[in-house]
Amino acid sequence: MARNSERNLTRTRIAHLAARLMAQDGIEDYGQAKRKAARQAGVAETRQLPTNDEIDAALKEYRALFQQEHAGQLHELRRLALEVMEQFSEFNLQLTGPVLTGSAGRYATVHFQLYTDNGKAAELNLINRGIDFSRDEQRLYEGGVLLNAPVIVFEYQGVEVRITLLSLNNQRAQLKTSPDGKAVARAGRDALVALLSARISQLP
Repeated sequence: MARNSERNLTRTRIAHLAARLMAQDGIEDYGQAKRKAARQAGVAETRQLPTNDEIDAALKEYRALFQQEHAGQLHELRRLALEVMEQFSEFNLQLTGPVLTGSAGRYATVHFQLYTDNGKAAELNLINRGIDFSRDEQRLYEGGVLLNAPVIVFEYQGVEVRITLLSLNNQRAQLKTSPDGKAVARAGRDALVALLSARISQLP
């Protein structure tokens, strides 16, 4: 019993350290934040690492105590995300990541998913608009199957935007960032408009 209590305290400590790293340093990758926090706490056992949900809860507490301006910053990032959606309305972008879930900091990247069988059309759209972009990859999982999805990266009003290109066949799939993680939350234009209208800072 004592060992379980100690383990829970360690998990909580790492969760709060990871939350602080995400809030202060702009780290968006939960795995990176966990590993760095574990090193700071002197913990090597992976089974003592907190879940993403535990870090989200700690991050919400941290922002409420130390970053009361966060709601306004998040609102501006969501407003910018809506502008991107409207600029590229023909592609029906789906917002994902910290800007949607509410954990985004001031310098967060805006993440989208685009389901299409013609990813070149999105690149051509950027070229026609004179927008410089680069290419990257994102690891996602559909069930236990690894997907190495191509990503288009560009700047919009000084904010990094990343659009992950996925097949139309993946549209109804429960995609995850890790095999045992939760499905990636996503929202279309109407859902984002509702968030902006309500100024909700965190998804339930």
